[in-house]
Amino acid sequence: MATEDKNRATAAAILPLVGGAANVSSVVHCMTRLRLGLRDRSLVDDEALKALPAVMGVVEDDTYQIVLGPGTVARVTPEFEQLVEEGRAAEPTPAHTTTADELAAQGAAIKAERKAKNATPFKLFLRKIANVFVPLIPALIGCGIIAGLNGLLVNLGWLTSVTPALAAMASGFMALIAVFVGYNTAKEFGGTPILGGAVAAIIVFPGVANIEAFGQKLSPGQGGVLGALGAAVLAVYVEKWCRRWVPEALDVLVTPTLTVLVSGLVTIFGLMYVAGEVSTAIGDFADWLLSNGGAGAGLVLGGFFLPLVMLGLHQALIPIHTTLIEQQGYTVLLPILAMAGAGQVGAALAVYLRLPRNESIRRTIKSALPAGLLGVGEPLIYGVSLPLGRPFITACVGGAFGGAFVGFFNQLGSAVGSTAIGPSGWALFPLLDGNHGLGTTIAIYAGGLLVGYLAGFVATYFFGFSKDLLAEFNVSQEPAASTVAATGGPATPVTDPASEPARA
Repeated sequence: MATEDKNRATAAAILPLVGGAANVSSVVHCMTRLRLGLRDRSLVDDEALKALPAVMGVVEDDTYQIVLGPGTVARVTPEFEQLVEEGRAAEPTPAHTTTADELAAQGAAIKAERKAKNATPFKLFLRKIANVFVPLIPALIGCGIIAGLNGLLVNLGWLTSVTPALAAMASGFMALIAVFVGYNTAKEFGGTPILGGAVAAIIVFPGVANIEAFGQKLSPGQGGVLGALGAAVLAVYVEKWCRRWVPEALDVLVTPTLTVLVSGLVTIFGLMYVAGEVSTAIGDFADWLLSNGGAGAGLVLGGFFLPLVMLGLHQALIPIHTTLIEQQGYTVLLPILAMAGAGQVGAALAVYLRLPRNESIRRTIKSALPAGLLGVGEPLIYGVSLPLGRPFITACVGGAFGGAFVGFFNQLGSAVGSTAIGPSGWALFPLLDGNHGLGTTIAIYAGGLLVGYLAGFVATYFFGFSKDLLAEFNVSQEPAASTVAATGGPATPVTDPASEPARA
């Protein structure tokens, strides 16, 4: 079957299981997930969806998320969108009968209950921040890989006529990343995106070098993505104020002018300096943390990252990663956090061996393991370790040991970083960078993965199962639907407050 036919077949299989075209209100995708806005959650057949070969799992958050994996989701989404448009054109929206109304009310109640658990103001704010940066991940990855290729060619002295062009491709986006952050921030917080971009563009404009604030000359780019974030949020509030008070006849002239003027002045004479100080402090603290407490810091970061993902708190790290990449060329935190995924893989392998008679869970592990090795951890988390309980904890132990290994070498002076956020596991190798050469950096990261695999395996094999748990699950029949679904995920959709780009 041609690739296009396969992607269209996947989209066609998914559509009726989410209630058809009339039930889909929005379609977007991130690194690994097809994210759908649904009118009636009760029309979704979760178990049938998870049984589809291309589906790695489902997650319910503010949108209904179908995990398809990197690469696949970007190809299936356009086909799905086209099928939705065709379905809407061909079929009128069905009238709601009394039964449908009752089902819709039931579905809405379920959705509201699940969302309420994770709809705290702080988590909603973090989700907005994540939504600002997630669309930037493809460019960060592409430019990061080109930067790594360019560095390799420069070190080898090859293709010297091409390397300046590669350097321009790798650096162009990062030079203007503040503009994209400003645009996305205004869009996410309810303002006019282009005005957010216009205000953020001030930060990277070379002419700011002629301006003095707080007794010193400003530098182009000072404040970076944090300054752009703050400037764009301010622009949104100024714009909304203007929309309320400026007469409609003058709105088109006055509102954008005041938005850029007021926000721009505050950005130049306040935010750039303050955000610059904060950005510098973040970089200094990350360097100090790993230089002085590398192994211990790595142990804590690697061990607690999976729980952070479960709580949605990992989203607070996204601006920090981006700031470090902007400042230093790479983030030293991501390779350590990626060890959580290594612990998860090791734990899954131990579960596979400890439950030789449970074909359902073993099938789930076999199908989800390749994705887990590439850093896509949702199928293993929600289909294996989390429903079983103890293996989730022992997976965290594996992540802690792997993080300690990478952190220890940081403490010795060998920084291991990533030039982009999003990928994890083996998929992070093309994006690795450090201060002691690519070979050393790759060797340390690979060593961390091996330690994480081994520690997660050993902890789970010997401590991941109680006698009762083994007796319940190590049987030849299918496990109870209330615990682990035969299709490779939990029997009921799991509310996951986490979103991209953090991979487990």
